[in-house]
Amino acid sequence: MRCQTVNTRLQRNNPHDPNAHLLLVDDDRLVLTTLCRELQHFGYAVSPAESLQDALDLLKSGLRPDLAILDMRMDDGDGLELAQYLHAFDNLPFIMLSAYSDTATVRKAANIGSLAYMVKPINASQLIPTVESALRRARDIRVLKDQATQLQRVLNTDRAIDVGVGITMAQNRLGRLAALEVLRQSARTQRRKLSNLAHDLIQAIETIRQR
Repeated sequence: MRCQTVNTRLQRNNPHDPNAHLLLVDDDRLVLTTLCRELQHFGYAVSPAESLQDALDLLKSGLRPDLAILDMRMDDGDGLELAQYLHAFDNLPFIMLSAYSDTATVRKAANIGSLAYMVKPINASQLIPTVESALRRARDIRVLKDQATQLQRVLNTDRAIDVGVGITMAQNRLGRLAALEVLRQSARTQRRKLSNLAHDLIQAIETIRQR
């Protein structure tokens, strides 16, 4: 009997990450079933796929796994192609499985962002620690990216306010502090964020310049 997808909302016995959902892709049904059952035994919810197309169908149906475990070479394509799709599609983290351990293949997987590379045959004592480590790394990377996004948002906000102050200085022949106070007063009067007001001011000037 093949391994069935497990609903993450019903799976709560994993002491390490009770909400982790894994996409497992391998065209060898025995390997797929064995690894799937081992992962489920340790509390992970698993969506199995026997082909690249099955995996794509799951993703297109709305599946967003916390980690994908991909066979390197399958009958209907290259696991690296699916890995590249995962990276471009939604930055989904993945690890690669392969019967090959040559340097070129390992480097190829690393270059597209694989968090780990495992050589078959694989047992639970190898797989589970690797999955746990990959999930931790994926979370760390996600936190760093979120922090970078927030920092960029702050920088963009500060830049917009600086430009808005400069425009107000030029339009009203004011010093910097006076121009900033004019913008603040206008934002308070309109009950708007200073950054939004500054952005609209910049857009208005750019529109005028384009005429």
